[in-house]
Amino acid sequence: MTAPTSAADGSVGAAPTPPRTARRWPAAVALPIALTAAIALTLALALPADVEVAQVVLWELRTPRLLLALLGGAAVGVAGLLMQAALRNPLAVPELLGVSTGGALAAAVVVVWALPVPAAAQPVVALAGALGGGALCLAAAGTGRGPGAVLLIGAAMSTALQAVLLAVMAAADRLQYDTLFRYLVGSLTGITWDHARLTLPWLLLCGPLVLAVLPALGVLRLGDEAATALGLHVGRARVAVLGLAAVLVAVVVGPCGPIAWIGFVAPHVARRVRPDADARALLPWAAAFGALFTTVADLAARHAFAPAETPLGAWTAAIGILSGLVLLRRRGTS
Repeated sequence: MTAPTSAADGSVGAAPTPPRTARRWPAAVALPIALTAAIALTLALALPADVEVAQVVLWELRTPRLLLALLGGAAVGVAGLLMQAALRNPLAVPELLGVSTGGALAAAVVVVWALPVPAAAQPVVALAGALGGGALCLAAAGTGRGPGAVLLIGAAMSTALQAVLLAVMAAADRLQYDTLFRYLVGSLTGITWDHARLTLPWLLLCGPLVLAVLPALGVLRLGDEAATALGLHVGRARVAVLGLAAVLVAVVVGPCGPIAWIGFVAPHVARRVRPDADARALLPWAAAFGALFTTVADLAARHAFAPAETPLGAWTAAIGILSGLVLLRRRGTS
């Protein structure tokens, strides 16, 4: 007969607490498998029967779309982690930086005002608008003292940009509104290698910068007073990290439009797997979960109501809301 176990408080019959690694290793196995399956389904599902047509669809349409889903989702997941770590607030999301709204506003102005911008250059205009919106929010947020004030000022500026966007959209006719709708809710429809070539250099540039700000995030984790005592200029470091997060989101918003909720959910799931880890250890997990969730959401957007294709943003929002409810329920139970 097995003897009853004794807990740390002296009670009898309590099971021993599992080590932290027990929570990590199943995710380390399941995550690559799930990501590989999502990639395989994205490339191979419902290919045309004709071999030559299938090759064109696979290389010219699905591969750049998959590449942007993976890299874009990873970038937004990392941006969410940077924001939450810099502001020490798990509710911070990239949408509060004004980046998504700035890109949407630039695209809406081009379409509604019928500006002479070639179709190939419209993602560049949206990227410029996203960077401008993020810069405007960060300039205003830089006046705030403390992470809470920065978050509130950024949210207020983002709301102001949304009001301007609604004013521009009010002047759109039916055709213009239909043209903008899919972009404004986020979509990978029509992504080509031209969009990938626009995005990849920015992401390659941001990669080393993300690694460079990780030490500052480790110091910010200690609190503003402790970080200042260690010689860190807290305000500049926080704005620098948020600026990098804004660039990561802007690169994705340019060709794809806003991809909501991924920047919120991916870091939270990463913390569920590594609850005691710092930003350096959470970084690959947040990137991997962001890539997985975006790819799965794009699969659902393509095939859930085939042959009609639904917006990607609707599915990322569904994933985000469901995952958030599960995480909150588990946290409340624990």
